[in-house]
Amino acid sequence: MANVAPHHRPPHRVGQWLPSDQSAVETWLANLIDEVDGDHGGRRARPLHPVIEDLKTLIESDAEIYMLFHQMFEQVPHRPPYNNDPTGKPQVRDYHLMLRLLNAIMTRAPAFNKTDLVGFPINAILDWPMGTGGGFTAFLNDKVNARFRAMLDAWAIFLRSPDSTHVLNTDPVSGWFGRDAMEAMPNFDKTFLCDPVAPHHGFTSWDDFFTRRFRPGVRPVAAPHDDAVIVNACESSPYRLAANVKARDRFWIKAQPYSLEHMLAGDALAPKFVGGTVYQAFLNALSYHRWHSPVSGTIVKAYVQPGTYYSETPAEGFDPAGPNESQAYITEVATRAMIFIQADNPAIGLMCFMPVGMAEVSTCEITVYEGQHVKKGDQLGMFHFGGSTHCLIFRPEVKLEFDLHGQKPGLDSKNIPINARIATVL
Repeated sequence: MANVAPHHRPPHRVGQWLPSDQSAVETWLANLIDEVDGDHGGRRARPLHPVIEDLKTLIESDAEIYMLFHQMFEQVPHRPPYNNDPTGKPQVRDYHLMLRLLNAIMTRAPAFNKTDLVGFPINAILDWPMGTGGGFTAFLNDKVNARFRAMLDAWAIFLRSPDSTHVLNTDPVSGWFGRDAMEAMPNFDKTFLCDPVAPHHGFTSWDDFFTRRFRPGVRPVAAPHDDAVIVNACESSPYRLAANVKARDRFWIKAQPYSLEHMLAGDALAPKFVGGTVYQAFLNALSYHRWHSPVSGTIVKAYVQPGTYYSETPAEGFDPAGPNESQAYITEVATRAMIFIQADNPAIGLMCFMPVGMAEVSTCEITVYEGQHVKKGDQLGMFHFGGSTHCLIFRPEVKLEFDLHGQKPGLDSKNIPINARIATVL
C-alpha cells in the first residue's frame, strides 16, 4: 500500500481547541477562578447545578472515587510548565474548586478570541489532572463517566437554547461575526448557509452555528460517478495512517497502536477488518462539523458506543492539550459512533466510518438508518459543540492509494476539504 507514513508526534494544540500559548490558558482559567471564588465568598452565591451536585455526591459517597479525585490534584507537579498559580501550586487546587468551575460553564458558550480561544472550557479545567495517575483511573470509571455524560447533556441544553447566541455578535474581538473572527474564517457568508442581515446571522443557538452547513456547491464531491474514488468524510487534517492493524494491541502504550476489537467494541463485524487499514484525521475548531459518506453504499449498521470523555494515555506524559496527544488511544475508549457501510464497489466492500468524541465534543448524532442507501458525499451525521477526530477503517483485501494532498499525517497538517479525494482503490 502506498503512502503509509510512520507515526509522528502531533503538534501542540492540534485543532486549535486550546491556545498554543500555555499562558493564555492559564490567564483564562485564572479569570474563571477569580469569578467563582468571588461567588463562593458570598458576593453572588451561585448554587450548584443539579448535575454538578450529583457529581459532588458521587465523589463524596464512593470511597475509591473520593480518593482518586484527591489524588488527581495532589499529583499535578508543582513546577513550570504546569498549570500553576504564582505560588507554584496548581491553579485548580481541589475537586471543590473544580466543581464550582464546571458549574460556571453550564450557562456560557465560548466567545471568540484570536489569541486565546478556549473551545474546550471543561477540558481546560481538567487539563493537568487528566494526566495524573489518579486522573487516569478516575476518568476510566463508568460511574464518573455517567455523571460527566449527564453534565455534558445539561450543557448541551443551554448550547441549543437561544440564550447561547449571546456570543454570536459583531464585537470586533470576542464576537463570532466580528472583525477578528471574520479574519480567521474568511468568506464566511459566502461559504456557509446564513443570513448576514438577520440577528446572529440567522443562527438560533450556539449549536446551530457550530453545526452550520455549507452553501450548495462549496464542497463538490470528487469523481461523483467513479466508485473507485473515496472522499474525505470530515473537513479534517491527517493524523495517522496505519496498515496491517491487529485485532488486539496494547493501545495504551507509547505510539498507541490501533486495537480493532477494542475500537469496534467487540462488534461481530470487527474480525472482518483485522489486518486492514485505518486512516485517522482530526477536526479544527473553526471548521465544519458534519460527516459525509466517503463511498456510495448501503448502511449495514449504525450506533453510538458509550465510553470515556476525559481519559488520556499516561504513556505520552503530561499533555498540555490533553487528550490531543492521545488521539489514537481514545479510538478504543472514548464515546464514539460506528457506521458500517457496504460499498457499491465490491473492491471496497464493507467499510466503517468511526467518529470519535474528544473531551466535551462527545455528542455524536447519527442521521442515517440501517438499510438506507447513501451516495458518496451524503450526510451521515455530525458532532455537536465543535469537532473531534475520526477514522476510516478498511478490510485487508482492500488495496488503497491514499492522497493526503502533499501532507504527512501527524505533523502540523492542514484541513483537506470534505468530499475531496482521500484515496483510490487500486
